[in-house]
Amino acid sequence: MLFNSVQFLIFFVLVASAHFILPQRGRWLFLLFASCYFYMAFVPSYILILFFLITVDYFAGLLIDRARGRRRKFLLIVSILSNCFILFLFKYFNFFNANFSRLAQWGGFEYTIENLQIILPIGLSFHTFQSLSYVIEVYRGRQLAERNFGIYALYVMFFPQLVAGPIERPGNLLHQLRERHAFDYARATDGLKLVMWGLFKKAVIADRLAIFVDQVYGDVHSYPGWPLIIATVFFAFQIYCDFSGYSDIAVGIARVLGFQLMTNFDRPYFSRSISEFWKRWHISLTSWFKDYVYIPMGGNRVTKGRWYFNLLFVFLLSGFWHGANWTFVIWGALNGLYLIGAIFTAPLRYRVVKAIGLDRRPDLHSMVRVGTTFLLICFSWIFFRAQNVSDAWYVLTHMGSGLGDGRVWEQALQDMGLHARGLWIAWVGIIALLAAERWQGQYGSLRRYLSLQPAAVRFCVYSFMAGGILVLGRFSSQQFIYFQF
Repeated sequence: MLFNSVQFLIFFVLVASAHFILPQRGRWLFLLFASCYFYMAFVPSYILILFFLITVDYFAGLLIDRARGRRRKFLLIVSILSNCFILFLFKYFNFFNANFSRLAQWGGFEYTIENLQIILPIGLSFHTFQSLSYVIEVYRGRQLAERNFGIYALYVMFFPQLVAGPIERPGNLLHQLRERHAFDYARATDGLKLVMWGLFKKAVIADRLAIFVDQVYGDVHSYPGWPLIIATVFFAFQIYCDFSGYSDIAVGIARVLGFQLMTNFDRPYFSRSISEFWKRWHISLTSWFKDYVYIPMGGNRVTKGRWYFNLLFVFLLSGFWHGANWTFVIWGALNGLYLIGAIFTAPLRYRVVKAIGLDRRPDLHSMVRVGTTFLLICFSWIFFRAQNVSDAWYVLTHMGSGLGDGRVWEQALQDMGLHARGLWIAWVGIIALLAAERWQGQYGSLRRYLSLQPAAVRFCVYSFMAGGILVLGRFSSQQFIYFQF
């Protein structure tokens, strides 16, 4: 059941209505059943896997809370291994098995283990990490173990953020599941505005860009430089609008129901460095790795060599979290190397900026930094989007071919059956997105600003927005990109 579908619209209206009609003591149970139904709308049987993880971590939390000494660490390890085993079985077994098979063939050995014929449960990586954060917080003594199994199950399964985040922490969400949430008109309308903005990103920008991106990256060897360059830039905005659009809808839906979820994106393409980008992009995952992997490894409070290792390891792990493919591993490694390179070259870059006088023109310097960061991120997105390493290498080595011949570009568009109108809509959508985010960076929340305007102005803006989504949006049940993770 996709957020951008009529089925979900009906589902949400019914759930929101019943949520506020029911007495307080029965609301959590109703939301749990609604969340189960929502998840089972994808692949019903996989809810059993989810409940296995929930059961393991629920009892692990209770036992850790009561245990002392080494037993606490033992129980934590059991919980982590149980979660990682399920993740490995469904997401990574076939990847390792295929690589072992190739290695055996190369060495002349017989290898007969077959790949598993199973489908990756939607959102497995997301709810695994959310469940693990609970167990780790209980182990650290920052979170009391939840006694109510149903409340804990709802914490993991809360349907707005169940399949693609944000990856919530128990300290933020668990207590909200017990609190009373009376209907609040201002909060509900604010949530609906966020839902509308998320739908605009998804239907008008991301799904329209997907036409071009999927065509080019589906067969990169058929295209020269310009289509490869434009498809890469378009993918940068496609994945951002697709994923941040989902997060906006999830946060907006939760807000209508009275819950406050964490912000997952903060205008990442206005970042002036790779470090800043990763503080603005997929914030819930980045902070998860920081709190539960990077800092326990020593963070930056170690020798410089170990610091570099910590950064690279965390980003390799992040790449592997995204998918069982060498392209994701390379993508993670690239971003780790970007950060290491930034630290290593900081003195040199400072001297260059001083020498050419950029430090005396802060606006221009900021634009250069934003542009450079965006280009580096686009470069890494090539590996994220390519179907395999061979395709990524082809894109990298052929992006400069045929750039001076306009006929090559026109022929490529004709071959793909694309028209100028569709491209113009895509570009206008991107410009509108960047303009809105630039405005928010300077003046604050655009939703709050609009709420202070006269009713006639608000009506015109929201009507224009809704009309734009209906007229320009693509509603072909295009799945959200991050569902695969």
